[in-house]
Amino acid sequence: MRQLPIWFFVFVCAVFLASSHASATDQPNIVWIIADDLGPELACYGYPNVATPNVDRLAEQGRLFTRAFSTSPVCSSSRSAFQTGRYQTSIGCYHHLTRDKKELQVPTAIDWLRDAGYFISHGDGSVGNKRANKYGVNYLYDKKTHFDAYDWSKREPGQPFFAQVHIHEPHRPFVKSDRERPDAPIPPTYPEHPITRADWSNYLATIEVMDQKVGEVLDRLESEGISDNTLVIFFGDHGRPHVRGKQWLYEGGLHTPLIVRWPANLSRGSVEGGMASLLDIVPTTLEAAGIESSELPGKSLLSQEWNGHERVFAARDRCGDAPDRIRSVRNEQYKYIRNFHPEKPYLQLSSYKKLSYPVETLMKVLHADGQWDSPFMAESRPEEELYDLSADPYELNNLAADASHQSTLLDLRATLNEWMQETGDQGGIDESLTVDMESLMNEKEAWYKRTMKRRGLDPAISDHEYLKWWATELGVE
Repeated sequence: MRQLPIWFFVFVCAVFLASSHASATDQPNIVWIIADDLGPELACYGYPNVATPNVDRLAEQGRLFTRAFSTSPVCSSSRSAFQTGRYQTSIGCYHHLTRDKKELQVPTAIDWLRDAGYFISHGDGSVGNKRANKYGVNYLYDKKTHFDAYDWSKREPGQPFFAQVHIHEPHRPFVKSDRERPDAPIPPTYPEHPITRADWSNYLATIEVMDQKVGEVLDRLESEGISDNTLVIFFGDHGRPHVRGKQWLYEGGLHTPLIVRWPANLSRGSVEGGMASLLDIVPTTLEAAGIESSELPGKSLLSQEWNGHERVFAARDRCGDAPDRIRSVRNEQYKYIRNFHPEKPYLQLSSYKKLSYPVETLMKVLHADGQWDSPFMAESRPEEELYDLSADPYELNNLAADASHQSTLLDLRATLNEWMQETGDQGGIDESLTVDMESLMNEKEAWYKRTMKRRGLDPAISDHEYLKWWATELGVE
């Protein structure tokens, strides 16, 4: 065979390198924007008197999921789940800020994408992402190697990036609202009272701060000319930071916004009513990057014919100094909740909530004075709770003992049992086998006392006196 000229080999190598570079740069950038403690109180979700123009434009340009739920109502266990795409109860990450952290035996989204050539960044939503914010997971990781930098600008030219933008808001403490918002709807699970109104208005104002930070991220993608080839997933790590919300398996603790935008691959402004789980975020991310993930329980949100999940599951375990174990499953109409510790009151001591939630103290005072009542004030809980969400969206009427709903109760009870068995729910393991629980509780008590003393308050202050302090803090007469 006649020897080929050298220029031919140069040409073939150039074509190969060009095609390889094209395939790498064709990978989309991927940005997760994670808001801390965010319920669906956004204008694009139909909530009035809150200004969220940046999240709204994201929804107008992408796909909004009206019924998205976390697998846990508290940050560290929920984040452990959506970072791995697996239930926190399956991977030993279910107690909030567990003291028995271990190395994961499964990959995270970061591991998958780094192996696929992605640059990994981890910022706080500020311009340039100059520092890291809460990652907040219940497993061990090396902070020096888990992320490549705070900001994606440090990547190699043409390298796709995976950025996690962790926005603190609307986590407490809230900012001060500039208005009262008397027409803002408040869940009927809270007493109508000036303290409730003030606290809720501050929550909405803090959401507006979050929205401004979302806008900075979206504007930057536009200014860098990379918006069209960037998959943006916006969501809260779990539901709102209010009584009967965060740390509870009611809708207030699990329901969070979820918006997916990818201009190159998704139609604009679609609204999806099927139930979504935050476990769907990893499969969505991996599909966009061209990575197989068939073993995960979630499903991709990029499907043109999204029809959601038939059932979604959630779990709550110890949160700070409030040990507990609760599991739930919901379908299109009903939610079933199992309380493994029915002997505990709904409002068992939680130092975090006592220090942060003025409405909890308000509820206790009004109830003690005979001015307000709720099943939530009971000194014990039923073992099972069943709610018809179509008729009772705020889960006020427990139907578990209703004879006409026994078939539904039995079906969902069996469904939850199967899920716990199939997913290897580890929540039944006695935490005291590996954790010094007495030291943990003493630490939480000391923190509570220090905080109260910094406020100039006696840690043993009565609820009535504490409510007066909250009224002053909130500017309520």
